[in-house]
Amino acid sequence: METIIGRLTEIKKLTSAVNSHRAEFIALYGRRRVGKTFLINQMFRNQFAFKMTGVIEGSLKDQFTAFTDAMSDYGYDMPEKPDDWMKAFILLKNALKPKVNSGERCVIFIDELPAMDAENSNVAGAVGYFWNNWASQYDNIVFIICGSATSWMITNVIDSKGGLHDRITIEMPIHPFTLNETELYLKDKQFVWNRKMTLQAYMVFGGIPYYLSLLDREESLVQNVDRLFFSQDMQMRREFRRLFNTLYKNPDRYIDIIKALGKSRSGLTREEIAGALKGANNGHLGRQLEDLVCCDLIRKNIVREKKIKRKDAIYQLCDFFSIFYLTFIDKAEVEQQYWAHHINTPEVNAWMGLAYERICMAHIGQIKHSLRIDAISTLTYSWRSKTTTPAAQIDIIIERADKIVNICEVKYSQDEYHLDKEEYEKICKRKNNFLQETGLRHAPWLTMITTEGIAKGKYTEMIQSQVRLDDLFN
Repeated sequence: METIIGRLTEIKKLTSAVNSHRAEFIALYGRRRVGKTFLINQMFRNQFAFKMTGVIEGSLKDQFTAFTDAMSDYGYDMPEKPDDWMKAFILLKNALKPKVNSGERCVIFIDELPAMDAENSNVAGAVGYFWNNWASQYDNIVFIICGSATSWMITNVIDSKGGLHDRITIEMPIHPFTLNETELYLKDKQFVWNRKMTLQAYMVFGGIPYYLSLLDREESLVQNVDRLFFSQDMQMRREFRRLFNTLYKNPDRYIDIIKALGKSRSGLTREEIAGALKGANNGHLGRQLEDLVCCDLIRKNIVREKKIKRKDAIYQLCDFFSIFYLTFIDKAEVEQQYWAHHINTPEVNAWMGLAYERICMAHIGQIKHSLRIDAISTLTYSWRSKTTTPAAQIDIIIERADKIVNICEVKYSQDEYHLDKEEYEKICKRKNNFLQETGLRHAPWLTMITTEGIAKGKYTEMIQSQVRLDDLFN
């Protein structure tokens, strides 16, 4: 049996659910390939009373065929073949009754539930009926539903206004691996890579377990990238469209948003996104943005002016695979072994700098731990100047309850970073503009987040605190 890497919080919740003395209704959701199904299969191997998987992009007939096949696999008689989900779940209820009445713990797992809603067949209503009118009455039932179409899961299950309203006992979003979990995964697969190589792999693949599983430990990272993205097979080239087709029924608008954000290093406000798409800044766009946030594809950064402003948040693309794809793949055809030929070029170095900034933003908890401010109440936000041209921006600002504000500057480099006079003055200018425009009276601490630390020099002592790459692996 394969080892579950990380997921400590999720394992604790699932173990607690199995050992509880009540009916449990668990909803997992998260982007494609993030490891939802693997987690449940490994936790409950050979314990399922029933398990089925919806057919991605399948017809309603395909879904009922999958249901019938699953019933057969578990040895349940089917007096009739269902032609709607109410009948199907009533058949499932009747099949499960003997096991449930015997008192044994029954784990029921419905994977890719959103796919089962083919042709708007109201599978959510049938699931609600199954739970409310039967399953919820038995303290030995663990009912698990799962879906990659996160927006469907949230609309129809988590925030349901119908039969599933407030019925979920455990809500469990599954997020990509952290750097630490990625390192553990690669070590478990016997990769002999240092942290810089692991970081660069994260820049390309993010913390997506399936993508990491495609790596070959007998190849260098450069060779792996060329094989997966630039060879004749180019396995990962087709993944971008598949990702969005899986997540959304109408993926094109979501892809347009991703591409608009992919063109902006600093990110865009909602109004700017609407302008880039030549569309209206309305509730429909707002829901699409929230869908992308929930799938860990984009990040919503609150901003500070005189006050914290959530309405004028800055959205940034934070899915590392998508950033890599849009930077290097979504263009004219490139030659085989492109990565080997272009490593250390200005274009690749610029991408690494951006990716490292986004990685730091995804590891705020690790940064706070390194700064020893875990126990202090903090608020993390971004800032964009309203007065400078071009607009100065600071992506990571940590405002602390002890009246200190960490103004963070992220720098990626292969070796120790050399902070010269010109760069130091730029940092100080941004700091002063921030304090002047916001009126914040906290003591400003300049914080450098680098890979290998800052080389000793005239301006090193002007920096109040440092965070290094190793700290992000906490």
